[in-house]
Amino acid sequence: MARKSLSSLSWKSQFIDGTPGDNETGGGPRQVPGACWSRVRPEPMPNPALRMWSSEVADMLGLEIAEERVLSGNSIVGGMDPYAQRYGGHQFGNWAGQLGDGRAITLGEVDTGKRVLELQLKGSGKTPYSRFADGRAVLRSSIREFLCSEAMHHLGVPSTRALSLVTTGEEVVRDVMYDGRPAPEPGAIVCRVADSFIRFGSFQIHAMTGDVATLRALVENTVRHHFHNHSADSDNGLIEWLKEVSERTALTIAHWMRVGFVHGVMNTDNMSIHGLTIDYGP
Repeated sequence: MARKSLSSLSWKSQFIDGTPGDNETGGGPRQVPGACWSRVRPEPMPNPALRMWSSEVADMLGLEIAEERVLSGNSIVGGMDPYAQRYGGHQFGNWAGQLGDGRAITLGEVDTGKRVLELQLKGSGKTPYSRFADGRAVLRSSIREFLCSEAMHHLGVPSTRALSLVTTGEEVVRDVMYDGRPAPEPGAIVCRVADSFIRFGSFQIHAMTGDVATLRALVENTVRHHFHNHSADSDNGLIEWLKEVSERTALTIAHWMRVGFVHGVMNTDNMSIHGLTIDYGP
């Protein structure tokens, strides 16, 4: 019997199929009004090599083979429809406008038969939301992302998960101490896994620009696919959904306090609609 690879999984595109998107594919940093996402292609990496692998997350997906070319974004298999999500956020008390996935690219969603999970590559290249950044991630921060994701889960803290860490074979320049002395570091990509990567800021960007139609489409799609016990057909249904999101968020923050975790970038663009801990640093 053939072992299950990424190409043999059941891929879906329920987010981009159910929400308005960008008419342009790829391209440089730009404002993307009226959209929840932009289609993009991960940038090819020179020498991808698998360095870390979570067999537990792989089992959750029904996956048996680690394909570093796919997990680095160098190859896209049938059923994947990669995109970067558009969102905004309040950062340190101030509205920051359009932010979005500046270096993360979602490959698609996998239907495991029990649940649908989104797979996202962090550090896989530029998107329309990269602003002035290079779309890359370095090895030290990628190791932190992988280890913290899995450690927090096993400490009982709701968190995004990590499937893999791939080194890219390229160097990425970073000013690690912010002292004006940038230096090259090894590049890496983490494959993150979650019910979705929809954030508070995913809704804020449309509310702040008065785009009620796109906001409504996103709310209806989110409730339909991720909150089956709620309905977006009435104000009362939406209020009950908001209560659940608030309760999940409060519970997660209580867990942070329990284990002594401090989120260094706890802005609304990094607050998960599922109440998951998301984004473990630059």
